[in-house]
Amino acid sequence: MNEKKYLQKIFQISNENEFNKYALEAFNYQFKNNIVYKQYINLMGFNYNLIKHYIDIPFMPIELFKTKKIIAGLKKPELFFQSSGTTGTIRSKHYLSDLNVYKKSIINNFNYFFGDPEQYVFLCLVPDFKKNPHSSLAFMCNELIAKSQSTDSGFYIKKKSILSKKINYLEKNKKKFILFGLGFEILEFGLEYNVSLNFGTIIETGGVKRGSQIIIREDLHNRLKKLFKTKNIFSEYGMAELLSQSYFINKKKFQTPPWKKVLIRDKTNPLKIINDKRGCVNIIDLANIYSCCFIATNDSGSIHKDGFDILGRSQNSSIRGCNLMV
Repeated sequence: MNEKKYLQKIFQISNENEFNKYALEAFNYQFKNNIVYKQYINLMGFNYNLIKHYIDIPFMPIELFKTKKIIAGLKKPELFFQSSGTTGTIRSKHYLSDLNVYKKSIINNFNYFFGDPEQYVFLCLVPDFKKNPHSSLAFMCNELIAKSQSTDSGFYIKKKSILSKKINYLEKNKKKFILFGLGFEILEFGLEYNVSLNFGTIIETGGVKRGSQIIIREDLHNRLKKLFKTKNIFSEYGMAELLSQSYFINKKKFQTPPWKKVLIRDKTNPLKIINDKRGCVNIIDLANIYSCCFIATNDSGSIHKDGFDILGRSQNSSIRGCNLMV
């Protein structure tokens, strides 16, 4: 496998056939170079030679990121991202052998959904990356802040009064900006400060759990629309074990970039794909070439003509939520 060529081509995928081609290429590479994934495939009795389409590829349980070092290839990891979790729980670790792959995924993904990051100011209500170097969300925000090349962009989770003034300044000067952050943080900011958005866009990144408090996405979005006097609230769906995000835009379902795909598996038969029903979420992320591209998550969801929806966590799955970092 020509890794350099693969990493160039996946971000140029434009149709189903191309996706299938590179998914199979990734599978062949990871079956040969990812010891844990290969062991799982062999233990489950999959016939490697019968896999001709991405729908046939085995999906590795996401729980293995908690107990195993998931690495494909010979490169040594540069960094690891760690999942959020409650005290005492085992947290997943996603080892990255090439940080540039994540950087490319972040920027290509943002370009695909929103356009050039240089057109925006990023106001981030997430923990600062310098204090949270193992947070994939903080890393993503840090990368977007850097790409914006704006001195107004930054982390504001501990500087909400300054954030309020910054938003008023950007609105007055008609500058496009994105208020990007954890659900509860954006909500609390909106409750404390009277801010209206005309040139700003809100993207909440989950984080709708805090202690015993839980807000469903629809309720959160309705409250944020009233507080910020805006028509649309967007969402980002990602996790430490993935290098590509999905976005909920303009009241539609979650959308994936061309190098990522969501499938639904049967709750009672984890090897069966049932895209026409509700079930558990499987994800193919072709940017995960140096870890595992084929992950069986613990989220439940459904697929629709206009995208996919996340319905919650499967029973007996561990708690996940970026808001627990705060």
